[in-house]
Amino acid sequence: MNLLTALARLLIFPGILFAIPAAWFFLWVERKSVAMMQGRIGPPFMQPFYDFIKLLGKGTPPRTGIVGGLMRAWPLIAVSTAAGAVGLLPVLPSSGGFQGDLILLLALLEVPSICIIAAGFTSRSIFGEIGSAREAVLSVSYNVVFLLAIISVAASQHTFRLEALAQAPATPLRWVGILAILICLPAKLHLNPFSLPNAEQEIYSGPMVEFAGPELAMWELSHGLEWVAATGLVATLIAPQMAFWGLSALVFVALSFGIVLLLSALAAATARLAIDTTVRFYWQCTIIFAVLAVSSALFMRLRS
Repeated sequence: MNLLTALARLLIFPGILFAIPAAWFFLWVERKSVAMMQGRIGPPFMQPFYDFIKLLGKGTPPRTGIVGGLMRAWPLIAVSTAAGAVGLLPVLPSSGGFQGDLILLLALLEVPSICIIAAGFTSRSIFGEIGSAREAVLSVSYNVVFLLAIISVAASQHTFRLEALAQAPATPLRWVGILAILICLPAKLHLNPFSLPNAEQEIYSGPMVEFAGPELAMWELSHGLEWVAATGLVATLIAPQMAFWGLSALVFVALSFGIVLLLSALAAATARLAIDTTVRFYWQCTIIFAVLAVSSALFMRLRS
């Protein structure tokens, strides 16, 4: 992948120029669909954008020293890495990439969660620390399933290159892996029934409780970009590569939109689980997926 192609993917499509409006749109779809399923009106179409602009115009609590610098740095790092993850998605045909870019994508997807954990402890708030502890436990729980699913899919295709993985034919293990990834997305995106770290009724938004103004705006943008990156990863694994770039982009957006609706329906239909129930759920999923992955691998080996 040459420099011009890399910049186009990062800055234009599926990068920043597309990803930021898509982030606001997905946040609106999630809030609107949940409201409609609960019999409420929900926010207007432009509400996530209005919230972002309003927060940019507000002040932040005075902080000095290294704590103030870290409180400003964590959301910026989260936004940068989430945008970088979106830019790596192999949406368009012949979009380039490099060997091992899947590993880089996984690393970038994990950085926002690490920043949230660090931000809660940096804030020195008891509610922030509780939220960060919950985020850390939740991250360890679902990441076992999430990473095992992606690595199993990649290993079955003998490649860790995203473009080659997107173009590979569908196999039983690939669909099992996609299902496992979908099971992990509600926890990764802090949706019910796994919205433990930011439970407003219990710990006042958890790690975000001490953030305000532009810092909180960056956290909201980071969350929206995580929506785009996470749903986009699943969409690229589901959708076949098209010869025409416009059709590839349309299929990518449509599949991502459908996944947002699916996750929103799940969030509206469920209540928040306790932390011990969540950990047991994901560790049980790990055992089930491990058995399915081994069974699928043996089935593919016997067929070949």
